[in-house]
Amino acid sequence: MKFPLKPLSLSVLVGLGSMQLAVAQEHTEQATVPTLHAIRISALPLQTEMNKGATAITVVETHDLLAVNAADTLGQVLAQSPGIHSDTFGAGAGRPVIRGQTAPRVKVLSDGIEFMDASAVSPDHAIPADIFSAERIEVLRGPSALLYGGGAIGGVVNIVDNKIPTAIPEKAFSGRMQLQGSSVDRGNAEALSLTGSTGSVVVQLNANRSEGKDYRVPHWKDSRVENSNARSDNMSVGVSFVGDRGYIGAAYSYRYDKYGLPGHTHEYEDCHPHGSSLHCGGHGHDHGHDHGGHEHGHDHDHDHDHKTNAILRSDRFDLRGELDDPLQGFDSVRFRAGYTDYRHDERDDGVTGTRFTNRGYDGRIELQHKPWGGLTGVVGIQTAHSNFKSVGGSENFIPPSKTHSTGLFMVESYEWDALRFEVGARYEWQNIRPENRTLKRYSDQATSLSAGVSWAFAPQYVASLSLSRSQRMPNAQELYAKGVHFATLTYERGNPNLKKETSQSIDVGLRKTEGAAQFAINLFHSDIKNYIYANTLDKFEDFRLIEYSQRDARFTGVEAEASYQFTPIVKATLYGDYVRGSLRHNGGSLARIPAARVGVRTDFAWNSWQAYLNYTQHFSQNRVADYESRTAGYGMFGAGISYRTKLAGNAYEFYVKGSNLFNQLGYNHASFISRAAPLAGRNVMAGVRMEF
Repeated sequence: MKFPLKPLSLSVLVGLGSMQLAVAQEHTEQATVPTLHAIRISALPLQTEMNKGATAITVVETHDLLAVNAADTLGQVLAQSPGIHSDTFGAGAGRPVIRGQTAPRVKVLSDGIEFMDASAVSPDHAIPADIFSAERIEVLRGPSALLYGGGAIGGVVNIVDNKIPTAIPEKAFSGRMQLQGSSVDRGNAEALSLTGSTGSVVVQLNANRSEGKDYRVPHWKDSRVENSNARSDNMSVGVSFVGDRGYIGAAYSYRYDKYGLPGHTHEYEDCHPHGSSLHCGGHGHDHGHDHGGHEHGHDHDHDHDHKTNAILRSDRFDLRGELDDPLQGFDSVRFRAGYTDYRHDERDDGVTGTRFTNRGYDGRIELQHKPWGGLTGVVGIQTAHSNFKSVGGSENFIPPSKTHSTGLFMVESYEWDALRFEVGARYEWQNIRPENRTLKRYSDQATSLSAGVSWAFAPQYVASLSLSRSQRMPNAQELYAKGVHFATLTYERGNPNLKKETSQSIDVGLRKTEGAAQFAINLFHSDIKNYIYANTLDKFEDFRLIEYSQRDARFTGVEAEASYQFTPIVKATLYGDYVRGSLRHNGGSLARIPAARVGVRTDFAWNSWQAYLNYTQHFSQNRVADYESRTAGYGMFGAGISYRTKLAGNAYEFYVKGSNLFNQLGYNHASFISRAAPLAGRNVMAGVRMEF
């Protein structure tokens, strides 16, 4: 395990320097700590305050320009938080990885409703989430995530957006604009948001676009990652009627993405399995490669000088509403519904090959009852339907299928003195009907239970313990996949005999929520029976034969963050995380488990100025699965500064921020294409936002 000594030393000096500055100032002024408003979590039915929950919760405020970039993928935005990484796929796609788990065990929601896309099928499929119009992003781990399905073993990412207004704004007309440019990809981004109201009617319009060319990488061939360009266009319009007892609103949103797929090649399109072995090339050809007694023939003389792009289009309709005192005995009713028409094309030199489509809906109703003997809680029902197809081309590896699921859920809480108890349960049905009638249908039920307690044992301190038993049923890809998958360079083979997973988890937390010194630490462990994973049976060069298999597995880890507000100007933060994912009974490590990391950050705030310095050390990952390569460690240094002012009655914010300023070469172990698309090199980003 090697450390880049110069960057690490610099980060330590930065931290020590800020501490010395703080101590010097404390001799001359009394340090005061700003009071933060209580954050209520929208994804929790009771909208529990963040610091009162019995499970780990992360909230990213997207209005903080020094934390969120307008052109970031969802995975990149969240990867700055302990316990969360990203399975980067160039610049166009990146899903969140939570405690070593990603899709389908991590659900991504738009205010409680699924996107109905294809991001769970493959990491090269972007999540159609509009980060700019989001007010905040909530990440739930542990038992609280089970309210959205037993499949959310890893966690739930809930994007709380403003496309359907929920209240009458203070101004009859307001808005914001943002312009941004970046150096590493010669990129640019523009965004506009407008809000207008008359009487009880509120209208919201959001529009933004971003574009970047192939990004630079240090010590890399041609200095740029070929085919890493990305473009995204988003638009939404929503209208709400807001009354004294609640609101009802609807919105239409549109997204168009076009981005390159680094490492995408059709070189192995003739590869196919012979039992548990992989054969590439025409039969009877021997190119001198012998793997396990099986000969592989393959022709490398193809012309692969072409570009592969992904074209994503999503049309979505949302309906949301809340009503106070709807029925006797109930405080409120809340409903969410969404319908999506999604399409993802993969094009070689402008010619469409495979097309993935998903037309589906997701809806849920939650009823919050009045206190019953000290209990407050919510009961609800959720139903979803997905019609998924992949047609054309040679990458049609998933047969068309229709998936329908229905879930009943409840959560109750009880407060007694300094203790807060939470219990939850979910029972769901799922059935998958493949279009090919020679494939057998899948139908099953799953039960998930959770319990937790938080204890405010001293002023500002909270300890928590949560237990859960959750079940996840296999999806259509795991059951029926059969064919070449170019994005991950695999031949996938499903298993129609898969059973549901059963996970037993424990999460222990300790946090200090107020005062100059604050911290949060969570220890977690999960034992998963019948864990479904892509088992590599054979490999030829970079191409693998995988079969969805089941073994018992376990995940163990820790995530922690501690900060100290030395003065009203200076704040320092230490953070880190670690997760170990392995098959039980000497089964070895699981693939693409993120490496451990630790970092330090110093924030400065003075009048209208804000700035930060941070350094994160990503350690090497030497615990790897079969046929997987080790990944070396790397360090990332970043800095940023912003200035706020008012001109002609409008509020302006100017900002400059840099990432990977030491221009280090880094490979993301959680990525399928880490060797084909390293992390971006030195980047300087500058922009301005105006609010009126």
